[in-house]
Amino acid sequence: MPVAESNPQSAIRNPQSGEVVVSVRGLTKVFKDFWGRSKARAVSDVDFDVKRGEVFGLLGPNGSGKSTTVKMLLGLLYPTKGHIEVFGNSPRHVQTKARIGYLPEESYLYRYLNSRETLDFFGNLFHLEKGDRDKRAEQLLEMVGLNQTRTRSVGEFSKGMQRRIGLAQALINDPDLIILDEPTAGLDPIGCREIKDLIIALAKRGKTVILSSHLLSDVEDVCDRVVIYYGGKIQALGTLKELLAKPDTLRITTPVLPRPTMERVLEIIRKDIGSGEVRVDNPTQNLESYFLEVVEKAKQASQQTSGAQSGARVAEYLRGDVTSTPAPDKVLEKLTLPTAATPAPVAAKPAEPAVNEQKLDALTRTEPVSAVSQPLPSPQAKAEDLAKADEKLSSLLGKKK
Repeated sequence: MPVAESNPQSAIRNPQSGEVVVSVRGLTKVFKDFWGRSKARAVSDVDFDVKRGEVFGLLGPNGSGKSTTVKMLLGLLYPTKGHIEVFGNSPRHVQTKARIGYLPEESYLYRYLNSRETLDFFGNLFHLEKGDRDKRAEQLLEMVGLNQTRTRSVGEFSKGMQRRIGLAQALINDPDLIILDEPTAGLDPIGCREIKDLIIALAKRGKTVILSSHLLSDVEDVCDRVVIYYGGKIQALGTLKELLAKPDTLRITTPVLPRPTMERVLEIIRKDIGSGEVRVDNPTQNLESYFLEVVEKAKQASQQTSGAQSGARVAEYLRGDVTSTPAPDKVLEKLTLPTAATPAPVAAKPAEPAVNEQKLDALTRTEPVSAVSQPLPSPQAKAEDLAKADEKLSSLLGKKK
């Protein structure tokens, strides 16, 4: 019975030719501050090639240099050092840009245009004829499953639907190089499978795909080769079979067998299974496990990274430690601490002031205390005073007459 070697990537075609589409040599990008001082070394001395008909994966933790590399491949950023060629030209070459399709991580679309108008707009940017634009738009909308929502504005779309129309606009110019940044983000499982099938179909047509994703299962399903970044440097590069295989062990795959048969040697197995196929190959580990292993080795080798790091201890206030003592100036923290067993001393009551008996007696007297005060006049005296005033007034009026 023949023994066949299995290839975990057998469902994916090999690159159709040795033509190099993207060539990167010594690529370095250092971001600087306003004063020209180095702030972050995003990419450091990177080399790789991408061939025609290949699906090439860019992997790495957040901030490891993937997006910076993509932007330099698109001509959106200038490298500090190194050399990039896309189809044998600079990535800033206008005719070269016309051969590239790009799906960014975030879908930057005009929210008031509908699906049909969006594709027509991007097709017009590539100077496509009206007939070609209409034909391609119809085919793309059907391909990404938005044929029934062509009249809805893009601003009403969910994230998954925006990713679908974003992918359609990336393909409107029939590009030879397609760069996809997180293409399956926000998509349902069916949409993810459709996108992966589409990527494989494009590669079979001779298209070159560069895929950046954090979903390692997606990368494992479609990519021919991958590169793993950490700290702006390439930590691993090769085909998935090369990177994931364990050459020091062998795996034998057979149909389900009774227990006694499983305990026999390989020769007895071949005899008992009849026409069943026995495959012997190198077992592989999970891409996610390999990815984490590469990153851990890079960390242990003191590789520096300007991106996010893992393994840090959780902040104290998030851990909810109750044993920590607040600083003396943290008044609110002190107020919320449990009360101590010994009560705090009570402040002594201030002594009452002594009463001045003389002042109290003067304030409560009914008679006036001033020496110059006179008693009130009697009613009879008031009447006599009014009569005298009246006589005096009459005499004065008589004189005037």
